[in-house]
Order: sequence, then C-alpha cells, then structure tokens
Amino acid sequence: MRDWLAPAREWLEQRPAATELSRLSPIVRAAEAKSDELGSWTDEQLAMGARNLSPNTRTGLAGYLGIVRELAERSVGMRPFSVQLHATAAMLRGISMELDTGEGKTLVGAMVAAGYALPGEPVHVLSANEYLARRDAEWMQPLFTALHLTCGAVTAQSTQNSRRRAYAADITYIPVSEAGFDILRDRLVLSPEDRVRTRVRVAILDEADAVLLDEGRVPLVLAGESAVAPDGPSPTVGEMAAVMEEGTHYVVDQDRRSLHVTDEGFTAMEQWFPDADLFGEDHELMAEAHVALHAKALLIRDVDYVIRQGRAWLVSSARRRVEQLQRWPEGLQAAIESKEGLSPSPGLDVMDQITMTELSTEFDSLIGMSATLLASASELHDSHGLRVARLPPNTPTVRVDEPGRLYATSAERDAAAIRIVREVQVTGQPVLVATQSVAMSEDFASKVRAAGMEPVVLNARNDEREATIIAGAGEPGRITVSTQMAGRGTDIRLAPRSRALGGLLIIGLGIFPSLRLQNQIRGRSGRQGDPGRTILLSALDDELIAQAVPSHRDPARVTTEGEVLDARLCEMPAHAQQVSDGAHQSLRDLTHRYGKLLALQRRAMLRTREEWLTSDSAVMAVIESAPVTRDRLLAVVPFEEALSATRLALVTCLDGAWSDHLSHVTSVREGIHFRVLARENPLDEYNRILAQLWKGIMPAAVDEALQLVSVAEAHDGRLDLMGAGLRRPSATWAYTVTDNALGSETERMARALLQDLRLPDYF
Repeated sequence: MRDWLAPAREWLEQRPAATELSRLSPIVRAAEAKSDELGSWTDEQLAMGARNLSPNTRTGLAGYLGIVRELAERSVGMRPFSVQLHATAAMLRGISMELDTGEGKTLVGAMVAAGYALPGEPVHVLSANEYLARRDAEWMQPLFTALHLTCGAVTAQSTQNSRRRAYAADITYIPVSEAGFDILRDRLVLSPEDRVRTRVRVAILDEADAVLLDEGRVPLVLAGESAVAPDGPSPTVGEMAAVMEEGTHYVVDQDRRSLHVTDEGFTAMEQWFPDADLFGEDHELMAEAHVALHAKALLIRDVDYVIRQGRAWLVSSARRRVEQLQRWPEGLQAAIESKEGLSPSPGLDVMDQITMTELSTEFDSLIGMSATLLASASELHDSHGLRVARLPPNTPTVRVDEPGRLYATSAERDAAAIRIVREVQVTGQPVLVATQSVAMSEDFASKVRAAGMEPVVLNARNDEREATIIAGAGEPGRITVSTQMAGRGTDIRLAPRSRALGGLLIIGLGIFPSLRLQNQIRGRSGRQGDPGRTILLSALDDELIAQAVPSHRDPARVTTEGEVLDARLCEMPAHAQQVSDGAHQSLRDLTHRYGKLLALQRRAMLRTREEWLTSDSAVMAVIESAPVTRDRLLAVVPFEEALSATRLALVTCLDGAWSDHLSHVTSVREGIHFRVLARENPLDEYNRILAQLWKGIMPAAVDEALQLVSVAEAHDGRLDLMGAGLRRPSATWAYTVTDNALGSETERMARALLQDLRLPDYF
C-alpha cells in the first residue's frame, strides 16, 4: 500500500541538514563582502591566507570562501556565484548537495576538495567515468596550484608508478571503478611497498545517487587467469533449454526480471536426465538450466547487450551505455555467448570483489553531489549516512515541464512524438528524444527518417562519440535520439538562435524506472535560466505498466490520436514508476542482507593476511606450530629466508583459499532459492552454509603453506616454492559484473512487494 507518511518522514529526517544549510547564509554573505578587499591581494598573499584559515570555524570558513572565490576567477576564469559558495560551505560541513544541471558542480567539487586538503588531509574526488576524472583534474589544476596544492588523476591506462604519484597528491581525481580496482589490487600485494594507495579520510562523490543506488549492487571484480574453461551450461543443458517453451516448460514473471520452471518443465528435465537427482546432489543441473533459460528468455539483444567485434557487450541498465569493463557472472556470460554463437570468453578465477556501496565505507567521510539527490534522500541517509540538502539554481528555472501524456499503445505514443518533432523542426528548435533502450532508440530514429527528417542517434553502439553528440544537441534544427542520459557529464549548451526559438525541447518516451532518472532527463533542458520545454509520453503497453498493473481496464475516453483521457488511468505511469523504484530499493536491501556475512568474513581474512604480510611474529607463530617443518626449514635455509618463504606461501595460499571460497559462495547463491521448495528460509540457509565453508579457510591455507615449504627444494639458500607447486595468476583482469546470482530469491521477495503496491482492480 502507498505510504502516505513518507513525504513527511523524509522532510523530518532532512530538516537538520536544511536547517544547517540556512545557517550558512551569513557566512556566504560575509565571504562575498570581502571581494573588494581581496582584489588587491597578490596570489601569494591569497594562498598564504587560505593556509592560515580553518574552514571548521565560521570566520575561517568565510575567509576561505572569499579567498577561493578570488583565486578561482584568477586561475580558471570562473568567479563562483552565491549558490556555488553556499554549496561549498555546506559540503565542507559534511552535507551532500543537490545542485541542478549546469550549476557548476565541477568548480564546487574543486573548492570543497581544496578546503579539505589545505589542513593536510588527502582528498579523493570520485567521478562517474574516466573522461570526467581526466577533464576535471586538468580543468581545476590551476586553482589547486594557486593554493599550493598538488593534483593527480588516475585512469585505467595509468601505470603503477603514475598511480602512486597521483595518490600521493593532495587531491586525486579518479573514476569510482578505478578506485575500487586499486583497493582490490592493494589487498593482494605480496609486499606493503607494492601498494599504490594511501589511506584517505575524505572522498567527494559526483553523481552520488547513480553510484550508490543505480550501481550500488554492481561488484567490481579482480580476477586471475584460470587454467580451466568457464563454467557455462553444458551442451546437453543448452540443448534442453533451446527446446523448452515459454508458457509450457517455464513462466516468465510479469516484471520480466526472473522466471520459474513449471511442473511440465521439471518433468521434461527429469526425462533429459533420467539418472540425475535434480533436487539433491545433482542440483547444479537445475542451476545450469536456470542460467541457460535466463540467457534465452530474459536477456535481449540490443536492449541488455549488443554484439560488437565478435563479443557480447553488456549495456548498463542505469545509463544505457556499453560497459567496457562489465560482464555477467561467468555461467551467464557463457550462456549468452553460446546463445549468440560466439567464441567463449577466457575463464577467470575471481580473487576478490567489492561493490560500489562497500567502496564508500573505505572513507571516513563521504560527501556527495548530484542534480537528483533529494528524491532518494531518505534511502541515502539510512543506507550510507548521507545528509542531503538542496539549493535553488543561481538563475531561476524558466523551463516548462508539461504534464505527462498517456496513449493507448506505444505506436500511437511514437506517432505523437513524431508530430511534435515535426512541429518544432519547422521553427528550428532543437529537440532531444530520450528512450529506454538501444532497440527503442533505433526504432524511433527509423520512424523519424521515414517522416523525412534526419536524427543524430546516441546509444550504446556509438557511445564513444557521446561528448561530441551531446555538446551539439543544442544547435538549431538538431534532432537527437538518445538512450538514458544519466551521468553523461557534458552540458548541452544552446546556440543563441536556439535560445531565441524556445531552448531545448526534451521528449521522454516511455516510463523511466525512477523519479530521479526522469528528473535527470528533464534537467538536460533549461540550465542556468535557459528557456526549454519537456514532454513525457507513455503508453498503456509500456513495460513498467505491464509489470505494475497487468490487468488494468481498457480506457473509456480516447482521442482520435490515441491519447487516453481517463483520469484514473492517467495516474498509472506515476504509480508504475513508484512500484519500480520501490522494487529496486527492495533489491538493494536484500543484496545488502545477503552480503553481510561475506563482508565480515572478508574483513577477518584481510586482518589475518595483513598480520602475515607485516608481522614476523605472526609468521613465526605459524612456523612454530609445526616443529618438524620448522626444524627442516632452518636446516636448509637461513632464518630470514625461512621467514620470507613461509610468508609468501601463507598469503598466496590464503588468496587461493579465499578465491575458492568466493567460487563456492557463488555456486551456493545461484541455487539457494531452490531451498524454498523444501520450506527452508533461503537467507538463513545461505548464511549457515557460508559459516560452515568459512571454518575451513584458515586451516586449509596454513596446512597448504606448510606443506609447500616442507617439500620445496633449497637452491643457493632460497626455497623453490614455484617448483613445489605454489601458483599465482600470471595475469589479472579488473572488471565489473552484473550480479544476477541472487536473482530468483531476490526477485521472489521483490514480487511480494510489487503485489502489495499494485493498483486496485477498478483500474
């Protein structure tokens, strides 16, 4: 049922942040009043003045804001306006800020970073992608130099030495994914000196809601080369899945996020595998079949993935762009490659992983900024401790956001969009049409061409031209058809003639999965007081309506062009969006619950690894626990070599044991939902199995390490551990993964939520 008290509760929760924000106004006015005085100061006087101030006090904060305002104008040619100073002051007080698109978040982030860095605290500025990290570091470098601060940037192409230099700077710009990968790499070093990162207390997170919510469940993975091929569905299971029929052998749920096998399907599987115990020791066949059916029925080409250069590339559901470093869990990846007749990707052993949400806990203080934080302020506060407030734009918004229009069918919706595009083409007003998928963008673009107009298309097939296409979307007469625009990082600037023609027109096709994403679309028009207009068009056969209200009544009042006029039916798009948003929040919560125990186990493993890596006494304790091995070691090699070799064996064997543990956990997770058939609680059983698996990790690592050093031959005073069988990956890969492994159980619980939220029958 709808939670009517939610808005009031969110207001109460955010009131302290909003109250503190209002108390900063006198500080900002004091900073602005210093402009005339500071204009006569030299650059060196300003820099020294900033270093002698403490932004933690009201006087110090006002002084810092005044100085950084003057230096920003001198160094990068941008004089911060009041809203930017206010946002900087709030973020230096630990408040995450919602600032509209075009309000200058790049400069705000730089001023905040400098404010935290001046007292000597290194700061990370986490960006959504490499382009932004590199661009913003170069753009803001003169400001940092003027303040006598150093700045570095990390990208995927950065070498280990360049990473180390960048992390040693006062302020480091880095994509969120690279920050996570470096954390993972540093966890697996064989010497403390090999680490590239230093402990950082403060991080400033751009596009915070997209990172923590839309991508919060996406694991960043560090994997090593595997000696075995990836485990996809066996040929027999693949053949079986290919002939199984939807509606007969399996049923796809209404939200098309999961499926379940019917009684007829189970019977068919038993006939395919007459000698297998599908619900007992051979349950992995059931998991394989589920993976194969998932790839067949739920992952759609040109929606969930595209084929490029003989590979299946995943398309981000949040940003609708190809993720170069993203792949599915190996079984599902192999199933898709088999489905498309592609060569299989190389097998990888997962060495460790971290989610975007877990990454945020690596910092003592995390401050976010985005154009769409407030809509999720309550969840961000509960899950990540963020206090969120909003500032109005520097120049009042004059954009016109028209009420949404609902059509009987998607064909009539698209026809209405074509009519609108044709109308504005006559005048030359630029228009951007935002769609939900690659296939939808290309289908609509073809309709635009059929109508005699020529669009520019931006989707996962050509996202390498993203910045160029978006930068030109404000030119007169331009028709841009794009997938979801979240996190693009490039403002659409209007040409003077476009401004005179009414600014950028945004047409949103379909229902966006959350109000935040919808607001991001609207926010691409009307930046900095520019004119603009937005129109959202949906249809009764849109996917989210089919999921939320599968049996709604037919409309009674429809225009000749297909627009639905029934008042109650016109409420459905907003309700479907709320249902979708609630379901995704439920998924995030369930993923967190499934990850709790594993996170505790990881923490314990890393503590032990660090002790073995850095403490001679910890290694000696292991050696002393095996007197026979100890005596043999000290008889064939010097003490220091015995210590060094045992340390290497211990951390390497522990890394291998942890990798095996993660593999076992994945296998358990993929099939845990079948426990519901035995009337068991899947989450309880999952945690019970994980606890049992954990008991053997440390003893197994110690036993294997001692066995290696006991049989390794000595050559010139050194133990040949490699000759004794010690193995480390010859190469590693860093990538992100769409984690569908929790799918069935997670979706089952989410569907229960959906059931409660659906509209009454009279709709």
